[in-house]
Amino acid sequence: MSKTDWITQEIENLHSAGLYNRIRTIGSPQGAWLTVDGKQVLNFCSNNYLGLANHPALVSAAKKALDEMGVGPAAVRSIAGTMTLHVELEKRLAQFKGVEAAITFQSGFTANLATIPALVGKEDVIFSDRLNHASIIDGARLSGAKIIPYEHNDVKSLEEQIKANQSQYRRALIVTDGVFSMDGDIAPLLDIYEVAKKYDILLMVDDAHGEGVLGKGGRGIVDHFGLHGKVDVEVGTMSKAFGVMGGIVAGNAVIIDWLRQRGRPFLFSSAMTVPDAAACLAAVDILEDSTQLVDKLWDNAKYFKAEMKTLGFNTGVTETPITPVMLGEAPLAQQFSRELFDMGIFAMALGFPTVPQGKARIRVMISAAHSKDDLNKGLEAFKSVGKKLGVI
Repeated sequence: MSKTDWITQEIENLHSAGLYNRIRTIGSPQGAWLTVDGKQVLNFCSNNYLGLANHPALVSAAKKALDEMGVGPAAVRSIAGTMTLHVELEKRLAQFKGVEAAITFQSGFTANLATIPALVGKEDVIFSDRLNHASIIDGARLSGAKIIPYEHNDVKSLEEQIKANQSQYRRALIVTDGVFSMDGDIAPLLDIYEVAKKYDILLMVDDAHGEGVLGKGGRGIVDHFGLHGKVDVEVGTMSKAFGVMGGIVAGNAVIIDWLRQRGRPFLFSSAMTVPDAAACLAAVDILEDSTQLVDKLWDNAKYFKAEMKTLGFNTGVTETPITPVMLGEAPLAQQFSRELFDMGIFAMALGFPTVPQGKARIRVMISAAHSKDDLNKGLEAFKSVGKKLGVI
């Protein structure tokens, strides 16, 4: 018996349960339309909320930076990898978000892995929303702190857990996603802040799907709720609405300074590349210049969601452009996705462990890049497949 036979068996189990993830390949720039596995399809999958991933200004900025400063920093930030572009980007992001300071990382995932273990350890506790993203869960596990989940978006549950565990820790951290990526709902951050203030606990929000989406001109969930200066740590990513790559931690200047000293991905993994940093700066320029793209994103989202509900689809509890089409079981969701692809619509099925058992779905990601005709084409396809499979 081979030492990897168990892996083969597990993969076979995934196939039989309809949970095996078949990864499609894209052969074109990101946009409303893609070439996927050699076929032209309407893109309902990408996190490219504002259509910036192939924006001429970002491409131009990246090319210019490549010519002037090369490709990679060739070192970690703390030794010889901090370039002028990194410093400029962090200053601009802090100004954009209205915070004391900001620090960048290689990704939103590494931003969480850096931040949580730097703030709490084995003698401490983390109060974590039960549906928080995997990167928050992994960061919490790495910290060694006791992890106490509270019920999803339930401030009463959060306070009950704090009261029950008050005397058992040295320091505490409350952490929540801002926008929950699978359901599209928004954390009640104002109420969570009041609890954090009442018990004098650090508050951290991961705004990966709110960055460039919520708040004035995409300034995020803290701006959305008017909580400037009140949320200690705001984590974000520049790989979604910003259209590039990289993570950001913004907020209290003392915490940002501490992350430069103790954030392990900052200390032990090479910095953001030159073209990434330059393209992110160009994205900030666009967002500061106009709210046009953010406004179009929300107009598109409102139209699509309203039409889907009219057709009879269940779009869950979404409050954002993320539009889950709830289907229940993974095999049905995968079949629905294949039928859509045959009609020229790229919309992937999501099942366990990405979402809970029995809550498989197609997650439609609306973008400012979509035209009204694009949205109508998608709606017609959903209507056709929905009727064929008995969903509507």
